[in-house]
Amino acid sequence: MYARSAGLSVKSSGGNNSTLQGPSAKQRTQAQGKGNIRKLMPHTEKTGERRPSQSRGNRLSQLFSSSPKANQQPSAQQALMAMQNGSSPSITASGLALPTISLSTATAGEPNQDEPPTTLFQPPSSTEISRQKRFDAQFGPLVDPTDRYVSKHHGEPLEAPIIDEPPYYYVLTTYISYLLLLALGHIRDFFGKRFSKKQTYKTLRVANGYAPLNDDFDSFYTRRLKMRIDDCFARTSTGVPGRYINVLNRVSDDFNETYRYTGGATETLNMSSYNYLGFAQSEGPCANAVEECVKRYGLSFCSPRADSGTSDLVCEVEKEIASFVGKPAAMVFSMGFVTNASSFPALVSKGCLIISDELNHASIRLGARLSGAVIRSFKHNDMLDLEKKLREAIAQGQPRTHRPWKKILVAVEGLYSMEGTMCDLPGILNLKDIYKFALYVDEAHSIGALGPKGRGVCDYFGIDPSRVDILMGTLTKSFGANGGYIAAEKHIIEKLKSTNSATMLGESPTPAVLMQILASLKIISGELVPGQGEERLQRIAFNSRYLRLGLKRLGLIVYGHDDSPIIPVTLYNPAKISAFSHEMLKRRISVVVVGYPATPLISSRARFCVSAAHNKDDMDRLLAACDEVGDILQLKFSTGIAGGLKPLPEDALEKEKIGQGAKGPKLVIEPPRWSLEEVIARGSEDAKMRLR
Repeated sequence: MYARSAGLSVKSSGGNNSTLQGPSAKQRTQAQGKGNIRKLMPHTEKTGERRPSQSRGNRLSQLFSSSPKANQQPSAQQALMAMQNGSSPSITASGLALPTISLSTATAGEPNQDEPPTTLFQPPSSTEISRQKRFDAQFGPLVDPTDRYVSKHHGEPLEAPIIDEPPYYYVLTTYISYLLLLALGHIRDFFGKRFSKKQTYKTLRVANGYAPLNDDFDSFYTRRLKMRIDDCFARTSTGVPGRYINVLNRVSDDFNETYRYTGGATETLNMSSYNYLGFAQSEGPCANAVEECVKRYGLSFCSPRADSGTSDLVCEVEKEIASFVGKPAAMVFSMGFVTNASSFPALVSKGCLIISDELNHASIRLGARLSGAVIRSFKHNDMLDLEKKLREAIAQGQPRTHRPWKKILVAVEGLYSMEGTMCDLPGILNLKDIYKFALYVDEAHSIGALGPKGRGVCDYFGIDPSRVDILMGTLTKSFGANGGYIAAEKHIIEKLKSTNSATMLGESPTPAVLMQILASLKIISGELVPGQGEERLQRIAFNSRYLRLGLKRLGLIVYGHDDSPIIPVTLYNPAKISAFSHEMLKRRISVVVVGYPATPLISSRARFCVSAAHNKDDMDRLLAACDEVGDILQLKFSTGIAGGLKPLPEDALEKEKIGQGAKGPKLVIEPPRWSLEEVIARGSEDAKMRLR
């Protein structure tokens, strides 16, 4: 059946032929009326000239056809729009195949049945399907437009996350496990050095009059503890570390001393990369910009910044970074670790004091030691302890001489990678206003991942960046590149450029990396592909809250603040470190497991790194896997004090307010052990509100 309008005939090429959109009631009424009039007219009058209609569609149809049926059918464009909008009740699933169009009726006359119809649009080719599949593997489609959340602080004082403790039974068995590992390791070393011929003990024996290369205790932890679970670390991957990551298959025949690759790779859900905003993509605006940049600038500047490695592209990136973080000036480095390690010696020296958070990154600790300044630490995110250290330092001055400190520099991180906690920036700034110290904030994990505009902890708390003296960040995580930056006042940046060893001796960032940084910054700020940056920021905020809430409700102990994209789940027992990693890999999920010395001895954990490239389906898949593995490894021992409890009865809060809760029967608070179905059903809405 043909639907003709404006001289064009359209039919469906799939299954049953059907019109794309039937005439409206008004059109049917008009057509019936005209048909009745034609019946009453004589034959000669029927074949005469028709009175032109005043409708717009009829006037347009007269330009192409004189057929009297043109005004009775919708136009081809209207039919296609109706098909796209799903407004036609006559269309079925079988009829939504490829519509075809015949151009034979573009002139007056009957359609040419012998002419093959022309397809309006072709089905996607295998190349296009493969490309879309590859794109979705790097950045997942948004399942529901409401799966978004704006990352921001709501004004109340930042409370430290409540640390839930496991039963003493699990703590005791964890200590016993380590004691057994230590005892068995020393026994094996004692007999191995004397009787074994394995190469493992060669470096521990005296050979040809030479002393042992290693003392047995120097490498004891690596050989006897880490080696047992070494297959969980440094797994080799291939391809883009986006939403999915391909892990090469490998086995070990000598207890993880060497590995043998069996061929092939396993595609896994990537919960292990710091790809916060999903810019690790091989296609898209960033990749296109990088490709054009390489054609213009080449692959490397082949020089340090102090020589000929400073190009117009470097200056443009530094200007864009300074504008993004809200500082007058900035400088970029080719490595994030070096950014901290080389900047502290250029900022402070002998006679200065560095007060560092006890959980600061190793790069901050190394840079502080290289500076020659006195180093003191305060308890993690403890403002009372920080104030105590400040008062003592100001009152006592330098050791022995008691002279005033040249500088007092407080160093903190915006977001701590092992704890998932944010620094109490408002509390630190209140102390800064009182004690007038300099503040250094490492935003390696917070830049791009926190705040309504993705500009880090200052944006998250709504604080003017000018109140922070030095903002440091890495470009590896949220921007899909590598390197780091320092943003501060112009005189500080000029001092760093002239005295920083990385500027004098280190290589300049490559053009491709610089263009990736520039393009991603413009996407986040909305200058390039408007709307995409906002979507990425809101997707990672929603995914973080949704996953964290779901894990708590399943009964797992989770560390960190609610808006943090780093979600640590405690494991405790050393045997569960490798077991958890293997069980998740069986379910095609890649995770990071962490143990001593990166964490306290009994606080080993798995760490999930959430990305904007993930969607709700990915989070549900991870929750289902954690639900199964949590039962297998006995990880569900949360008491609920850190969150995840079921809602209180309606009158419970009122009783607590008026004091009836203490007089009447006490409320029984059950540990959170929600079913997976309950977690998924209520998670989307509950993740957007404050919960108990």
